[in-house]
Amino acid sequence: MPKQRRLTAAIALVCALTALAVPGTAFADPAPTPSATAPVQPRTLEEVGQQIDDLYRQAAVATDAYNLAEEQTKQQSAQIVQLAQEIVKGQEKIKRLKDQAGATARMQYRNGGLPPGAQMMLSGDPETFLNGADALRQGQQAAQGVLGELNRTQADLAAYSKDATAQWKNLEANRVKKEAAKKDITEKIAAAEKLQDQLKEQEKQRLAELERKREFDSQTAWLSTGILKEVNSSASEQGKKAVKFATDQIGKRYVWGAAGPDTFDCSGLTSQAWIAAGRGIPRTSQEQWAQLPHVAIKDMRPGDLIIYFADATHVGMYIGDGAIVHAPRPGRTVTITGAGSMPILGVVRPDK
Repeated sequence: MPKQRRLTAAIALVCALTALAVPGTAFADPAPTPSATAPVQPRTLEEVGQQIDDLYRQAAVATDAYNLAEEQTKQQSAQIVQLAQEIVKGQEKIKRLKDQAGATARMQYRNGGLPPGAQMMLSGDPETFLNGADALRQGQQAAQGVLGELNRTQADLAAYSKDATAQWKNLEANRVKKEAAKKDITEKIAAAEKLQDQLKEQEKQRLAELERKREFDSQTAWLSTGILKEVNSSASEQGKKAVKFATDQIGKRYVWGAAGPDTFDCSGLTSQAWIAAGRGIPRTSQEQWAQLPHVAIKDMRPGDLIIYFADATHVGMYIGDGAIVHAPRPGRTVTITGAGSMPILGVVRPDK
């Protein structure tokens, strides 16, 4: 069987995710009323905006879960291929060892089935006996070595198969996680878009103004702490490359689960920027927060990643002067905004 076919067979064998609001501005609840007689409860535009934000935040949480499962799936798939290759090599080695043992057995058969020791005793020649004894001892050691190597190789094959089976189970578990996360993401985004679609154009504009004002107020409050007086570190060479890559993507659409080249989600943008700078980092914002070195906000420099919200579900890249570049959410594009426009969890540095 050609080697490629053996590899395919082995894989098959082990086979089995902002202006101030006008008080009293109302928006009718788009959901159907509980009964024909129940009055429609009005909601303010601010409340509708908050509900839309909450839905997108929930979609962001599910997106992180999907991206993590996707990364784990890639790693497990690579491990399975590697294990399959080891299984193929082990099978080839066992065949070679068995052929070697078979050759010894056939030689003994040709000698009348007598053990080598008996043949030497019957030779009647002392010199032949002495020479043969040394050869016999070497032959026995070689035979024992073949047997020992055969046993070790068979044990290795059993371990490889067990590991491959475990990886396939993990792969299937991650597939289920990805599908659940994908369903959650699409449902939340669809619900948010439905709310937006039911707004009148004037209401949409007003909602955008409210959002800009909220971000502006948050950024102003952050800057009023005097934080930028302490933030004055220069970017590293790798950091400069990461910032250039990220800012070069400005205007490209946000798509959940995307990591370029034409669309990005928040962590897809930051991870690809640092890969372009020559340093691989975790794919998701939560894993970036968990695995990368933390630095104080006052010590941050361009290229560092700012992680947002208590559950670390959003990330942007600091580019200096109190600003970040980030991929905000569905329906938006990669853009620059204030670093303090969202609740900051902390800062991590990929090249520390």
